[in-house]
Amino acid sequence: MSRVAACAALALFLGAAAGPSPAAQPVATAGGADVPRIELAARLMVAGLATSPEFATLRENAARELAGRPDGVGAVSAAELAGADDAIARQVALLHGGAPPSFCALAHASGRPQIPGLRIVYLHPLGEPAAADRWRNIIAHQTEGPAGGTRNLALAQFANPTKRGVMLWVETDGTVYWATAETAIPTQGDGANRNDNKYIDNRPTYHAVVKTNTIGVEFNGNFPDVARPPSEPQAQAWLILVRFLQERYRIPSERVYAHNWIDFKDARYCEGCALAEMARKQAYVPGKDCMNAREAR
Repeated sequence: MSRVAACAALALFLGAAAGPSPAAQPVATAGGADVPRIELAARLMVAGLATSPEFATLRENAARELAGRPDGVGAVSAAELAGADDAIARQVALLHGGAPPSFCALAHASGRPQIPGLRIVYLHPLGEPAAADRWRNIIAHQTEGPAGGTRNLALAQFANPTKRGVMLWVETDGTVYWATAETAIPTQGDGANRNDNKYIDNRPTYHAVVKTNTIGVEFNGNFPDVARPPSEPQAQAWLILVRFLQERYRIPSERVYAHNWIDFKDARYCEGCALAEMARKQAYVPGKDCMNAREAR
């Protein structure tokens, strides 16, 4: 993100026009614009700054965050504010040493859930998973962009969600950018036109694994050598991210695909194949671990 864009984002969620408080501003800005608004509001509360204008703005944006809306978008209802207050109170307890939420709880959370072992930047926060129940498949893509350019690609997707692209972008250092609302339908793929069974049986995928039912995850950085595999940080991030997506949207491992498996793509390499194989090898079963965790309590 450019310096100008970063400053604009900070000004938006901190409510700079409301008159910044010298004591509150350093706490509220710590970590930059990527920190969950709930956490920033909780930091201010712990610091005794709950009467500051920054806290008031962050409280409203925390409510928007939980509703799956970006900062400053839409009026905030009393019910949304009450939900934000509950979430901020839980975050305060966490800051005081409370038990962190489980992976299962995070996978079904709204807002900007922070998954252990994964750096994820939510350009667009998440809403309720039930509102995004269309997703049945996951496709691993790779793009010929230079390392370091992923955030700009994600920002362009955020600005135009339905353009050709995907919902999630992964930088070579493993940082994940969630670029669109989880209810948005970016234009990805070629309509599942592969029908030669070269990699997998294409009978269940042909013209069936399409943009309206499939989440796309783009791994940037195979430039100038398209045959370059994903970086090690990308691979490690993927192993966590794909489980998160599978759990959130109840997607079984056999519905994780490489782009080359379902579309005729660049013949110089197999786009997404190693990533899809890694994901399937984990054999993650959505709901199973969460059910076991509930039974153990």
